[in-house]
Amino acid sequence: MPHTFGGKKVREPGARRRKMTRIAAAAIVAIIAGAGLYIYISNTYISNQGTTTQESTSCTTGTPVLGAKGTYAKINTSLGSIEVQLYPSAAPKTVANFVNLSQTGFYNNLVWHRIVAGFVIQTGDPNSRGGGNRSQWGLGGSGKTVPLEICSTLHNDYGYLGMARSSDPNSGSSQFYINVNQTGNTNLNGQYTVFGKVISGMDVAIAISKVPVNSTDQPITPVFVTSIKIQDAP
Repeated sequence: MPHTFGGKKVREPGARRRKMTRIAAAAIVAIIAGAGLYIYISNTYISNQGTTTQESTSCTTGTPVLGAKGTYAKINTSLGSIEVQLYPSAAPKTVANFVNLSQTGFYNNLVWHRIVAGFVIQTGDPNSRGGGNRSQWGLGGSGKTVPLEICSTLHNDYGYLGMARSSDPNSGSSQFYINVNQTGNTNLNGQYTVFGKVISGMDVAIAISKVPVNSTDQPITPVFVTSIKIQDAP
């Protein structure tokens, strides 16, 4: 019971302790409840991240999106045609960029400016258009860049296409290469976006890889990409 001290009511020490105990108990309950809420939010976040990751690796199928437009390309060269299957589900930004450049005629009359037998053949530099200035081959781009897009199940295997870039992983632009190493270029995996593969005309790619080159891997007699046609079917 309270008693008076100097005309003022003073709570007994025992009552005060009981109040403090009740406050402490309430605080503990609040902390536990809060902790439970935090764990729930965290688990939800982790679960959602897992789902997102699962969706982002849907490229494991290695197949084009069903019904997607422009999932094939025909690369016409001065030595023959190379037909390519593209992977918009695995590398959407890279494929979109490649399709756009192809449809606007960007690749018309460009040289396969870098040829390394048993490794890669590379093209896509506007500085090589019509032959151009050899000293500038390999230095040009479209003026736009695309980010690095890595799909864990797409590799730099024989016949696959990759996006060339500078030391900046997100500097892919217009230059691309075809792997001509029959055992694959495993050292390139995880560093360059793989966005398609040759489904017909690999003999043409190999023929290009065997043309005589100079000391800087440039073809002595230029081989050209005459055009690239985007198709909805092979």
